[in-house]
Amino acid sequence: MAVEPDSAGVRFPPPLIYLGALLLGLLAERFVSLRSFGIDWRLLTTTGVLLFVAGVAMMLAAAGLFRRLGTNAPPTQPTTLIVKTGPYRWTRNPMYLAMALIYAGLAIGFDGPIALTLLPLVLIIIQTQVIAREERYLEAKFGDEYRRYKVEVRRWL
Repeated sequence: MAVEPDSAGVRFPPPLIYLGALLLGLLAERFVSLRSFGIDWRLLTTTGVLLFVAGVAMMLAAAGLFRRLGTNAPPTQPTTLIVKTGPYRWTRNPMYLAMALIYAGLAIGFDGPIALTLLPLVLIIIQTQVIAREERYLEAKFGDEYRRYKVEVRRWL
């Protein structure tokens, strides 16, 4: 993936971090004795679908807002402005939060306890390798405007 000089410098696509861990966890289910949450499949499916749909809705809202405002979503491209409306009023990272909801929905829906236990590790990787880079970049590019936004809006929720 080509990384623009005026960007956060994230070298690995965040969706692939989530997807890789999810697939690894679901694959591990085949080789480990802990293969199920032990909960009725209807409850798992309902919970999984609700989380998945919430994540997709948040992702579409956040990405659509970036598109409407004319700024880039991928952290490999330049950011042209700080988005502060829509889901960005409540969280500085609605796209990563959305990916976490989608991940949790799929892990639960597919009855994957190992996959779900990997989610905190994924969030640590996203925090340290993606969000931290983005925040340094945005602070350097937008200065006090971004620092004020950081004070006003939480990183995750």
